Amino acid sequence: MKNLKVIFMGTPEFAVPVLESLIEKTSVIGVVTQPDKGKKISPIKVLALKHKLNIFQPIKIRKEYENILALNPDIIVTCAYGQIIPKEILDYPKYGCINIHASLLPKLRGGAPIHRAILEGHTKTGITIMYMDETMDTGDIISMESIDIKEDETVGILHDRLKILGRDLFIKTLKDILNGTSKRIKQKDEDATYAYNITREDEKIDWNLSKDEIYNKIRGLNPFPGSYTLLDDKILKIWDSYKKDELLDGENGEIIKIDSGIHIKVKDGVIIITSLQLEGKRKMNYKEFVNGRDIIGKVLR
Repeated sequence: MKNLKVIFMGTPEFAVPVLESLIEKTSVIGVVTQPDKGKKISPIKVLALKHKLNIFQPIKIRKEYENILALNPDIIVTCAYGQIIPKEILDYPKYGCINIHASLLPKLRGGAPIHRAILEGHTKTGITIMYMDETMDTGDIISMESIDIKEDETVGILHDRLKILGRDLFIKTLKDILNGTSKRIKQKDEDATYAYNITREDEKIDWNLSKDEIYNKIRGLNPFPGSYTLLDDKILKIWDSYKKDELLDGENGEIIKIDSGIHIKVKDGVIIITSLQLEGKRKMNYKEFVNGRDIIGKVLR
């Protein structure tokens, strides 16, 4: 595979293990990543700079692809790149354009499949390797592997497990692609669901929801971007929690007691917060946070 000419497209940390493996096993002739945000550059650009690779950062790849194709790649590999790839690129390489997606397609098409898997209470997710087409995550499936989502797993932990699974499954699948033995399985559009990007509204906790929904939101947004509520009109980030079936009197969102955590009453039980962060302050465990604060009876909004 060392003579295989690869262009890699990706942006966040999730894509790093795939590019590392491609650098080791193939000839990476170019890397495409999203434009810099001020002084902030993507993890993929950091890795590409380290290995002195050709780097392309088109603002709109639909209009800026000639220099990419001029490198004459044998295959193009994408992983969490962040833009729709135009037909001119998709039709170019002899082995096609291959995408690594962090869900079991056609479930959770879109930009936030790892977050949404936890937010929606899924018990399984995985990696899909697919041929790309002109719409988002709708191409033919080549291979797929599933894993269980643990009940206490945060999005950060699941993300790190999936990025390694994605690397390993892709390298195994790449051999089949090059040998001409890979499968092409059409997706069933009627079974599709969508993992839309996380919005600021998604981050806010609604204490009128069930304990499972609230617990899934807290772990499904930890450590990025984090869920929040309001305490005395100040933003309060909630980082870690657990849930109990205990039924308490009071208003939904009310702080009932402090005992192994901050107990918040919800409609069908209790959410117990163990680490949190008030705006302008550092992250604290619950004991540090309640020290000197009279918060019993206050209602989180």
